[in-house]
Amino acid sequence: MRSGIPGLPTPHPLIDRLPAVYLEQDFLQRFLAALDDVLAPVLLSIDNLPAHLDPRSAPDDFLDWLAQWVAVDPHEGSPPELRRAAVRGAVARHARRGTVGGLAEALRLETGTEPEIVESGGTAWSTGPGTPLPGQDRPWVTIRIRASGGGGDGGGDREGSGSGSGPGVRQPDRVRLEELIGAEVPAHVGFTLELL
Repeated sequence: MRSGIPGLPTPHPLIDRLPAVYLEQDFLQRFLAALDDVLAPVLLSIDNLPAHLDPRSAPDDFLDWLAQWVAVDPHEGSPPELRRAAVRGAVARHARRGTVGGLAEALRLETGTEPEIVESGGTAWSTGPGTPLPGQDRPWVTIRIRASGGGGDGGGDREGSGSGSGPGVRQPDRVRLEELIGAEVPAHVGFTLELL
């Protein structure tokens, strides 16, 4: 929560805007100094508005608001650098959402590793009728993510599965990854998540 900073100087003192005849009035100087104390945070925020709207320099609490503007939900436990990167690249990622490239980019941003993605679909071209369609009947995506340090807990499908980890092995958060994948793949496509 933002609050005032005691002693914050105003960039535009009100007393400087008065005609010279009023500058010697003690009451007026104290009254305008009190207004300057109230207006200083507002004026400084307006002066720094471009910095507030840039994800690279926005304050942390304002960054969460920017994330809502671009329809991004960075994980609350993520480091600030990852949250800033998620907001900064949101528009480009929205254009690729629902594609293998978009899914890979979202997983790369979340885990820091390159995922292996295998999808069941395919495309083909034929000059004759009755050519069999490529891919499988059931739309499905298999995602394999290698945890840094090795180890793993096997696979799990869209309905979820248990997870485990060996001592000293950093495992990605399976629940968070499943939420992310579920939001990124089209609604009719199932998925299997394998942490290796």
